[in-house]
Amino acid sequence: MWYELMELNDINRSLAHKNPFEITEWAMMHAECPIVSSSFGTASAAMLYVTSKVAPNIPVIWVDHGYNLPETYQHVETLVDRLKLNLQVYTPKVTFERRRAIFGGVPMPEDEDAFRQFANEVKVEPFERALKERSPDYWLTGISKYETAHRASLDVVSVDHRGVTKVAPFFHWNHEAIDEFIAERDLPAPNHYFDPTKLAQHMECGLHVPQS
Repeated sequence: MWYELMELNDINRSLAHKNPFEITEWAMMHAECPIVSSSFGTASAAMLYVTSKVAPNIPVIWVDHGYNLPETYQHVETLVDRLKLNLQVYTPKVTFERRRAIFGGVPMPEDEDAFRQFANEVKVEPFERALKERSPDYWLTGISKYETAHRASLDVVSVDHRGVTKVAPFFHWNHEAIDEFIAERDLPAPNHYFDPTKLAQHMECGLHVPQS
C-alpha cells in the first residue's frame, strides 16, 4: 500500500509512544501477507520474541549469506526451538566455498563497485528472491534509528522503495533499552556476530536502501 505523506505522518505520530507489541499488533491488523526479517545478530531475539507472541506463524526471512559464525548458527537453532519460529532460509546462488576459491575474500569497502556487487550477491539478491516468492504487503524489521544515518531518516512505519510497508517496532529504542528488553525476558544474546556486508557500524547491508 502506498500512503499519502500526511497519512503516514499521522500514523507515525499515533504509534510514536506505543510499545513494540502494540506496534506489531497494529501491523497485523492491516497486513494480509506479512513477513519479519532477521539477521539473527546479537539483539535479534527482541524482535523475534515480539512477533512470536503477536503473530506466531509469521514467516521469518533469514538470508544466510554463508559467512556466519558457528555461534550464529547455534543462536538460530536456539531461537527457532524456543520461539517456534516459522523460519524461511534464503542463500546466495554462489556458495561461500566457491566464492572464496574463485573470487577470494570479502572485498574492501574502498573498492566500491566490487563491494557493492558482493553485498548484492550475498545479501540483497537472496532477499529480493524472498520478496518475489512471498509478495509481502507488510515487512516487520528490528531496525532502530540509532543504527545508521539512513535508518535515522525513516520512522516506525515507512514505505520501502519496493512499495512494501515497512514497520520497525523498536525504531525509537536505543541499544541499551533493547539489551534490557532481552535480559528481562532471559532471551539468548550471542556475544559475537559477523556480517560481511557491514564491516563498519555506520554501513548499510543493502536491504533497507534502494540499489543503484
